[in-house]
Amino acid sequence: MAVYNAQQWLSDSIGSLMNQTLRDWQLICIDDASTDGSLALLREWEERDSRIEVIALTENGGQAHARNIGLERANGDYICFLDADDTFSEDALEQAVSVFELYEQTDCVLFQVKIVLNGVKTPHPSQTFEVLTGKEAFNMSMDNWKIHGVYMIRADLHRQYPYDETCRSYSDDNTTHLHYYHSREVRYCKGVYYYWMHSTSVSHQFSVRRFDYMRANESLKRQLERIGVSREILENYENRRWLILIDCYMFYHVHGAALSAEDRRYGLSELHRIWQTIDRSSLKKETITKFGYRPCKYWFLFRLQEWLYFTLRNFLGKNY
Repeated sequence: MAVYNAQQWLSDSIGSLMNQTLRDWQLICIDDASTDGSLALLREWEERDSRIEVIALTENGGQAHARNIGLERANGDYICFLDADDTFSEDALEQAVSVFELYEQTDCVLFQVKIVLNGVKTPHPSQTFEVLTGKEAFNMSMDNWKIHGVYMIRADLHRQYPYDETCRSYSDDNTTHLHYYHSREVRYCKGVYYYWMHSTSVSHQFSVRRFDYMRANESLKRQLERIGVSREILENYENRRWLILIDCYMFYHVHGAALSAEDRRYGLSELHRIWQTIDRSSLKKETITKFGYRPCKYWFLFRLQEWLYFTLRNFLGKNY
């Protein structure tokens, strides 16, 4: 559990572990230099239960870095994360472990994810299945996350592929793709992971961290090339990188005024750098022939196109 300024949710989150039907678990809480009362509360839980260990970082390094520190201290056969503001159903861990014990070839077990917003619990829209090969699960995760990335994994596989620390945000998702790719089998269990939607999450803030999304995608591309995925997968992913670049430009156009001058300069420089790294020969014609999505030969022309495109969208109320 990576923890950063999560004091208001920790009692519910850790409480959901205390209520587990499976009693043989270890919780490693990594406080990522919180500035609220999170660390003090974690220390109270640590004093209360010997299964809980707290690690206090003096500098904030981001979720992936914190999780990797916890990974080094984990001593169980299976590993999963629990975000500091989320919860498990009472049988979640037992359900996941039972699948591993039934199927020796299974390396990842996905939880049932329910999104909680304003008290309403909605099943995650990803596809469900009985069993997939690792490559099948990898392909589905690469296809706009047709399966989600909330799962338990065999510890030895996780240690081979720790979290991607390229960025402070987003790059940890890259590791999920690699876990699926290198799994023999991937299955679901009946245990539920409750994902609580909060306005303070990175995806809901006007933060310079939004531009990390592009750098994280760049890191995954390098890793995909390293493991030798097919040309088709690489081309599809390059199209995804292009669409994410456009999305991040919209964020810059619409919300840039909420950032500091330094953060705006950084964001624009990242947009420019990623624009230069795109393999344009891989981009689909049906995408890049549309106004707003044309790569353009020169950066200043691309910027002019984006300014016109998102200004027009703003008049139509389509920006977000």
